Amino acid sequence: MMTKTKLDRNSLAVLEDKIQRITTDEGAIYLVGPIRLPVNLYGETVVFQWYCWLNGKEVIDDYVQIIDKLSSANLAEMQQSSVLVYGDFAHGDDAIIRLHSICHTGDIFGSKRCDCGYQLKQSMKIIADHGTGALFYLANHEGRGIGLFSKAMAYILQENGYDTVDANKQLGFVDDARDYSDALLVLKALRTKPVTVMTNNPKKLAALKEAGLKVSERKPLWGDVSEYNKKYLETKVNRSGHLKEEERVCPND
Repeated sequence: MMTKTKLDRNSLAVLEDKIQRITTDEGAIYLVGPIRLPVNLYGETVVFQWYCWLNGKEVIDDYVQIIDKLSSANLAEMQQSSVLVYGDFAHGDDAIIRLHSICHTGDIFGSKRCDCGYQLKQSMKIIADHGTGALFYLANHEGRGIGLFSKAMAYILQENGYDTVDANKQLGFVDDARDYSDALLVLKALRTKPVTVMTNNPKKLAALKEAGLKVSERKPLWGDVSEYNKKYLETKVNRSGHLKEEERVCPND
């Protein structure tokens, strides 16, 4: 049972210093962080700065009221996105980012049906090795935006001859239902300078451009091809428009 928030002055001051409000057309995004987050990355400890955000339909100035509303809602059943920042992301001249869609099976279980788990870990390593960057972990993007339960049904169809695109369409979904607007507003709040983007998906580049964000370069990020994901990767290129590694585009065309 939830109880009314009882913040002392010190607690309130600490939280107020770590919460940023980003006004949107429909309400506000509440961004909390940075929070020091040491991560075990390929056997080494790498320290990132972690932010998490929540999309709200109300614009609230009173932080006690914000926290009261959170404590009365069952947020554990809702998905919230976050971002791992490394180095001087706000001011560094050359920063690299990844907009990573959550993949429960790939990121957590290490599934080889896709390349998501590899892309997650490898992008974190590339960012750390590069010295400045950010990994946006987009929690409402499971199954390209159709959710985990629908993704499970799509997997069953794929095991019976359908490719990724047709399986989604059989369930009444479009090929790709992901929305990057929240992440791009958070990106704008954290950095105004151009970024290099790790992606094979031209739709992500288009979303950045439409939001008025400058992309200096695109870097491909593919995982290993195996008997388990070969058809999935081919479908990404042949039907979803993903760029092959050797293909080049000018991000700001």
